[in-house]
Parts: sequence; C-alpha cells; structure tokens
Amino acid sequence: MRLSPVFAVALLGLGACAGPPEAAPEAGRTEIVPRLTGADSTAAARVVAEVEGLDPDLFEAGTFSAPAGPTIRYRLLAPPEVEPGETYPLVVVFHGAGEIGTDNLAHLDRFPKTWARPEVRQRFPSFVLAPQMPERSAIYNGPAETAGRYSRPGPPLHTALALIDSLRQSLPVDGSRIYAVGFSMGASTTWNALALRPDLFAAAVPIAGVPPALTEAERVTRTPLWVVHGTADTANPIGPDRAMVERLHSEPGAEVRFWEVDGLWHAVPPRLLAGTDLMEWLFAHRR
Repeated sequence: MRLSPVFAVALLGLGACAGPPEAAPEAGRTEIVPRLTGADSTAAARVVAEVEGLDPDLFEAGTFSAPAGPTIRYRLLAPPEVEPGETYPLVVVFHGAGEIGTDNLAHLDRFPKTWARPEVRQRFPSFVLAPQMPERSAIYNGPAETAGRYSRPGPPLHTALALIDSLRQSLPVDGSRIYAVGFSMGASTTWNALALRPDLFAAAVPIAGVPPALTEAERVTRTPLWVVHGTADTANPIGPDRAMVERLHSEPGAEVRFWEVDGLWHAVPPRLLAGTDLMEWLFAHRR
C-alpha cells in the first residue's frame, strides 16, 4: 500500500514540528505538553483522517473463550511479512466504554488503526491485538472529580489475559516484548492488567484512564509506564492519575513518564496518533 501525497506530506510536517517537546521526558519526570496548534494540528488531522479510512479487514477477526470471564471477539493485525524463525512483539490495544459490544468492529477506531499505517507496519513489525469487550473491562469506584477514585478489573479482562497467553503459544510472539496501551476504560483496563499480571508486559501506555487503588502500586510499578492525560478531561479527570504517579515515584526502581497535555479534553493526543513516538518508546523496552 502506497502513501498518498497528503499522508506523506503530513508525516513530514509532524516529524519536523509535532514530536514530543525537545527530548523525550526522563523517567520520573512530569511534563506539561502543549496541544498541537496551527500547521501541526492540521498535519496531524490529515494523518488521522487517513488512519480512520484504513480497511478494518487488515485486522483478522477471531473469537476466544476461557474458563474465567465471558467470551470475547477480537481483531488481530499481523506483521507485513512473518519470516521463518523470527519472533515479533505483541501490542494489545484496549478500547473505551463507547466501543463495548460484540460486533467485532466498533472498537477498530483510530487508536488501533494507527498501528496499521504502512510506515508503522514496516518500521515496527508486530502483532497488534484489539479485543472487544462485551461488558465493562474496568469498573470505577468513587466520584469522578475526586483524586481517590480508582478502578478494578471487570470480567472480560481475565478472558483478554488468557487470550494473550494463548496467542503467545500459537503465534511467533516474542514473550519479552508484549505491550499494553489503552484509552479511557481501556487505559483503566491497562492499569489493572499490569496489577493482575506484573510479569507479562514489557511496557504500557494508559491514556486518560483511572488507575487501580494505590495499594496496587507495588505491582504496577514492575512495568515501565508512560501515563498520558489531558488537563481538561472531565470524563475521567486527571486527579487519580496524578495521585498514582506520585505514589509510583516513591517505589524503588520505578520507570514512569507522565504527560499532562495542557487543555486536552478526554481524547488520545493527536501527536501520538499521527507520529511514531508511541511505538518508539514501547519498542525500546524488553522484559
């Protein structure tokens, strides 16, 4: 698949203007990240529009059942070419509450599809798993506006973790390079997956989620984290993420990046959808 002229030009613009401010944030550092504006915002919007237009059937459909949790449907993107004897990373993309269902399609929005961009597939060959949850995979406790709000795992998360273990056995997956990313409920699911399976993921990026209770910090901190949250988010206010990140900073050996995106509401920052900083950071980690 060739890049359209608009796609290619937009990517060049993002490479020059819309990457992370200066160098990548150091572990343990909180950075206030500005929203994209002007030409940068226009370039990102063009890339995202092309991402949204990618064929969902690039992701193969499947169904999985496990003894614990409900049956879930999923989509799986394979590397462009699977070389004999080679193993590949597995990226798990957890979706938000608006995509709960069983049609195996609604959850294939711009976030998982950004991994199907032609240049991303070539530079970061990997399996990309997008499970669709038939019910909430993260359940919230406490009022949204309080820093003490926390999440706990919903039943589908246990099935999703069993699915990951199954794919590790049936596909040429590099077990030291399994990553989790998620937005909103999917970010909360990502947090809880780390608490349930601190042995599994090499790195994780929860965006605009609600972390588990602070008592889970010791288990969560075993996985390198890049936490991203908009300061203007009213659906999942930033307070619980701030509280968890502060708690994680007190854990020995914690690797935690925290992006507070200034003025961003409940959304994935366009710079992460249209650029490659997300992929580069994840793939720099091995368990």
